Amino acid sequence: MFDAESYRRRRNEKEQMNIQFNLSKVLAVFVLVTTVSMSAQPTPKPQTDPAMVDLRNVFVSSMANVNGTTLHYVRGGKGPALVLIHGFPQDWFEYQRIMPRLAKYFTVVAVDLRGIGGSKATPGGYDAANMAEDIDQLMAALKLQHVYVVGHDIGGQVAYALVRRHPQDLRGAMILDSTIPGVAGWDESMSGLAVWHVGFMQVPGLAEKMVAGRQAAYFGYFFGFSKFTRSEQAHYLKAY
Repeated sequence: MFDAESYRRRRNEKEQMNIQFNLSKVLAVFVLVTTVSMSAQPTPKPQTDPAMVDLRNVFVSSMANVNGTTLHYVRGGKGPALVLIHGFPQDWFEYQRIMPRLAKYFTVVAVDLRGIGGSKATPGGYDAANMAEDIDQLMAALKLQHVYVVGHDIGGQVAYALVRRHPQDLRGAMILDSTIPGVAGWDESMSGLAVWHVGFMQVPGLAEKMVAGRQAAYFGYFFGFSKFTRSEQAHYLKAY
């Protein structure tokens, strides 16, 4: 006898496994980041970051030990909790222009993903599910409830994993400029020349050998597609 409920359950479990597998492949780009960060910045000190100069009257730069790593985050404002997750090739600073306005209505937390900016680099743990766990444990450590999460670019994929794994901790989510592996539209988005770097950084060990010592030229290629100021480019280059 056909059991429709059991069939739907097995199909959902299979889809979730495929999505997590594909997300893990995409987020392998962070392996390059960690290799550089672990050798160049063993002890991050975000509290001295000049990026905080214009925000220090409202925001505080802090660290939290969660899920086997140390995350850097910038927090300020009062109201419902709002967590901001950056994209590539950026860190928390990508939201700095809008953060003061958001802080008038929300408790704003802009976080550096594992291995980026002031957050500690680790040998592994860069799959979407684990980085979503980083964020969820950070929210718990900061006693944030009913959180609205915003994820941009690759941060959107982490936000999606957070929604799938911890929906009970969220009141909503916004995913910006990002398709999701395993979801309709992903194959089309990965078929153009503009995303050549995704496959390049997924080849084990290749990006580390090719980019080491040439980070400015490599990231400069991506900076050329948007309106980054020279100071912003310098900030993001240092973050990676």
